[in-house]
Amino acid sequence: MTYYPFTYFRSSLDDDGVLTVAFDRPDRRNAITPEMHEEIAPLFSRIARDRAVRAVVLTGSGTKAFCVGADFAGMEEKLETGHGDGNPGLMIGSMQVVQAQLHIPQPMVAAINGDALGLGATLGLFCDSVFMADDARIGDPHVKAGIVAGDGGAILWPLLLGLHRGKEFLLTGDMMTAADAYEFGLVNHVVPRADVVAKATELARRFATGARVAIEFNKRLANAALVDRVNRVLDASLAMEAITFETADHREAVHAFLGKREPVFGKGAEA
Repeated sequence: MTYYPFTYFRSSLDDDGVLTVAFDRPDRRNAITPEMHEEIAPLFSRIARDRAVRAVVLTGSGTKAFCVGADFAGMEEKLETGHGDGNPGLMIGSMQVVQAQLHIPQPMVAAINGDALGLGATLGLFCDSVFMADDARIGDPHVKAGIVAGDGGAILWPLLLGLHRGKEFLLTGDMMTAADAYEFGLVNHVVPRADVVAKATELARRFATGARVAIEFNKRLANAALVDRVNRVLDASLAMEAITFETADHREAVHAFLGKREPVFGKGAEA
């Protein structure tokens, strides 16, 4: 029985107040559908209000991935139907996801037990400490889909990696190994895949049994600059992402993905 009654997330709470939450579409490498996306902000808001929860471990169900971001299969339909009215749902729903995660006062530990891409990587990196499986990869390949990394990636990668290295990964969409992610300071710990959830839970338990008010206030203070950056940049990044959903490059990327071929991008619009 799951602790919270969400369809696409499994959850359990232990006696120390450590809540383990898992993306739960293992058959699709925990890829995020619109229906799954709609559950994320309510889930995070529920955690923030639940004082029985003292720390959180975020991980992925199954053995294939942590979360590979948006499910491309759902993008094909949008190519035909369009997003309508300038895609305001992106501006509302994605903003709520980021704000809801940043408003969680309890410390969050990511257990990246497989590949983390796009929004999956973003949700992991918005956590307060990150454990990563030694054979996992992480990256933000939005650009390979012809779209802007609007849901937090354009904020996090330059912040965590430094401006030049962060821009390189955003502009290429390249994946990073766990070893490189550790060397570059993107993640805190790299451990064998079989141990990643257990090790993340050990740290979460330390948080959960520590001085609660001091821990939560330290997190709040440390996140102040991140919250400020989100407030300054996220609206613009989501608006730009909405624009790129309507471009020829994005259409080509979706068709190429579904056709299992490499995309051939054109010149695109002049900047």
